[in-house]
Amino acid sequence: MSQQCVLAIAEQSDAAFRKITYEVLSEGRRIANSLGCPLTAVVLGAGEDISKELGEYGADRILVADNQALREYVNDAYTNVIADIIDKENPCVVILGASTQGKELSARIAARINAPLAMDCVAVQVENGNLVITRPMYGGKILADVALDGNPQIAAIRPNSMSIVKTAGAGSVEKLEVDLGKTDLTFVEKNLETGKVELTEADVIISGGRGMGGSDFSVIEELADLLKGAVGASRSAVDEGWRPVSDQVGQTGKVVSPNLYVACGISGAIQHLAGMSSSRVIAAINKDPDAPIFSKADYGIVGDLFEIVPLVIDETKKIKA
Repeated sequence: MSQQCVLAIAEQSDAAFRKITYEVLSEGRRIANSLGCPLTAVVLGAGEDISKELGEYGADRILVADNQALREYVNDAYTNVIADIIDKENPCVVILGASTQGKELSARIAARINAPLAMDCVAVQVENGNLVITRPMYGGKILADVALDGNPQIAAIRPNSMSIVKTAGAGSVEKLEVDLGKTDLTFVEKNLETGKVELTEADVIISGGRGMGGSDFSVIEELADLLKGAVGASRSAVDEGWRPVSDQVGQTGKVVSPNLYVACGISGAIQHLAGMSSSRVIAAINKDPDAPIFSKADYGIVGDLFEIVPLVIDETKKIKA
């Protein structure tokens, strides 16, 4: 494997880096140290001012393509630009986040340059100059070690699975003039729910399931607001139309790894557990003492969530006061 550099793809939204970027840089720095090569960060659609900070997370070089057409993520334009950068830089490893954007982008890049890709990585080791990736399989029921063969090797890391470590790099910034190439997609508009914490970036998630009994999630939302967290939902709650698909946690929804995950009225189907089992602390509230969720929970309360959650809210308010 060539050891020219490790290439880390940053992810930004509205000229602010997402949390996954710092995880990618931190892990990229560790891989680069193991390979004895420099770490190069790539920033698309954001300026030099915010890009400089990536040097604090180990980037030796920071390639900035502050093109107006790249301010918003459009898959084919990003794929064209990053594929060109990979061709010029000839990295041994490309690392990015397995966010919603990163999963789509990494798959397109791997297909474009015919390179091996490991998705949803929760650990990365370097053995004999090659990456050995640990990733969940079969709905999270097992962890598999996967050896990549090819060049460059692409790793998309699961959000919240890697620690963020500040490590000073040279941080030299280089502006790029890029060719967008042929693009068939056009950005039209973006609508955001202001003040809402993104599930995959939340440190605290309070989720509701079928036990909520309807679309009134106000008690869940109040607790989430108090803890500065996000509201999630099981697939059954989403299928009932009680919550939007964007709130769904699970194998067919979003995979999350917060510091605290509270499951309210969620039985714990294997598909749901696959999406939240890597949370640092799991608390469950359910009427059924035999609910599968309790087998994964660090703390469990058997009872009515509509009686218990208000008590938790009251105690939380007292602590905060």
